[in-house]
Amino acid sequence: MNTVKAIYPGSFDPLTNGHLDLIARAAKIFDHLVVSILRNSSKNPLFTVEERVAMLSEGTAEFDNVSVATFDGLLVDFAREQRAHAVVRGIRAISDYEYEFQMALMNRRLSPDVETIFLMPDAKYSFVSSRLVKGVFRLGGSVDGLVPKFVVERLKDKSRTSIPEPSQ
Repeated sequence: MNTVKAIYPGSFDPLTNGHLDLIARAAKIFDHLVVSILRNSSKNPLFTVEERVAMLSEGTAEFDNVSVATFDGLLVDFAREQRAHAVVRGIRAISDYEYEFQMALMNRRLSPDVETIFLMPDAKYSFVSSRLVKGVFRLGGSVDGLVPKFVVERLKDKSRTSIPEPSQ
């Protein structure tokens, strides 16, 4: 029997309820979903890779067909290594689509066997991004309902050691 596996890549810095909404949607479609954190040294993340893996593992514990991994380099190489058939990407707005469309076409050029599947989150998460969550939290605003409660606690722990300015 063929198992259809997909990769849902991202920085997940931090994990949001929008991410979890997309994970739940993709977990219903694919036999196995690998939620994957790109180890990108050019970004200045708030949370370490290990902290993000821990948050994703906690947030996806209810899904039997979801695993968490990290990768370096090209997504299509990681997809091949994982024997994945698809890449899942979230689309919140037209601006997301323009960027994601370019990435999907480049990935198709590099690996024609891997399809990109665009999913839209629930409308209540259509404006939520990790960058926005960090910015609102840093300025003292509430992010309750935008991220899981355990992420709010981790943000509070980080704020004690100072949250850096969001990168552009």
